[in-house]
Amino acid sequence: MVRADLVVLSTRVVTPEGTAPAAVAISGGVITAIHDHGAAPDSARRVDVGDAVLLPGIVDTHVHVNEPGRTEWEGFETATRAAAAGGVTTIVDMPLNSIPVTTTTPALELKTRAAAGHATVDYAFWGGVVPGNTDQLAPLARAGVRGFKCFLVPSGIDEFPPVAELQLRPAMTKLAGLGLPLLVHAELPGPIARAASSRGRDPRRYGSYLASRPRAAELEAVDLMLGLCRETGCRVHIVHVSAADTLDRLRNARRAGLPVTAETCPHYLTFAAEEILDGATAWKCAPPIRERSNRERLWEGLAEGTLDLVASDHSPAPPVLKCLDTGDFVRAWGGVASLEVGLAATWTGARDRGRDLGDLARWCAERPARLAGLTRKGRIAPGCDADVIVFDPEAGFTVEPTRLRQRHPVTPYAGMTLHGVVRRTFVRGTCVYEEGEFPTQGFGRWVR
Repeated sequence: MVRADLVVLSTRVVTPEGTAPAAVAISGGVITAIHDHGAAPDSARRVDVGDAVLLPGIVDTHVHVNEPGRTEWEGFETATRAAAAGGVTTIVDMPLNSIPVTTTTPALELKTRAAAGHATVDYAFWGGVVPGNTDQLAPLARAGVRGFKCFLVPSGIDEFPPVAELQLRPAMTKLAGLGLPLLVHAELPGPIARAASSRGRDPRRYGSYLASRPRAAELEAVDLMLGLCRETGCRVHIVHVSAADTLDRLRNARRAGLPVTAETCPHYLTFAAEEILDGATAWKCAPPIRERSNRERLWEGLAEGTLDLVASDHSPAPPVLKCLDTGDFVRAWGGVASLEVGLAATWTGARDRGRDLGDLARWCAERPARLAGLTRKGRIAPGCDADVIVFDPEAGFTVEPTRLRQRHPVTPYAGMTLHGVVRRTFVRGTCVYEEGEFPTQGFGRWVR
């Protein structure tokens, strides 16, 4: 038996084959073998975590780091420390809200320079599709982006304008040839404009904000994207599904053999519109958090596989932009920062609905890695990077915003009791987080 650099033992190791006692052998940052718990090989170092769970490191494919250009919103150092504390071992950064946005290769180079030496966990990048940059898609793909993101409605920043059907068609044809996915913020402006025609709504009322982003905006956008997917053959991924009414369309598209996947987010699985107080702009996101019955249908879609994965859509902003003092939903920035608590929030809801740790690993690690083509991430299996977390699924904690590692202490999870505590986080076999401390910093590298 070959001597390993490190062996991690647990009575509950979650692999694609199931959960069982095992000894995970690691050499050179890679998982070399999985042995029976009682047959651990010789190693330079041995870590026995007892009954704590060994999960694959979480792969979060929907993170807005915002550096360079808007580092005061969030930067690589703060975002990846939050990630490590939350069990996330790889993030895939969105092409906005940094300045410049990642729609050209020079912009990507600036982004990689900003990240180098400042990331606690590994990272990858999505490129952006905006009007007029179809000629940049192939160069960005060659430079290492994992796919592309677009908006069908205004993104909230001028630097990343939306694309229309006329612009999508050539871009998607190009991406089909490149074999890369197009991630889509699926809301269309027409239904939103029609909803805005209603006058006299109180901007502090959550119900007013919810009515301003109707389900029809998501439904019509999904219809458009499925039609273009069928026409071009481009892989389509619908991000942050909020309206459960889209599930039938997605289900039928799968049955028809279309290459379409979809995600939802912890906040859509945790909160409900009926529970959000007027003026509580920490809960504002787009598309919006919908009703309790809608939330339960999202859980059903996740359980049956119509929704493939869970990603945070970590989208922080300075408190002043969240309009916490005025409670104005119209003016407040739409985004929820949840990189550090997303795993616990998802697990809390999952266990309450009878789901298990294998489900959690599939939703938050294996399938996100597959979406981004990160073949060495997301699984505890020989040949994969030794990205693993020591997770206590029975332990609970109360979310205290000032203790979170993200740049600003603004979160709708404040004061909530969640279950699932990350004790240690290993990236490529190196411990980058342990019980509130960061023994290794700047270890993260670009995965391409």
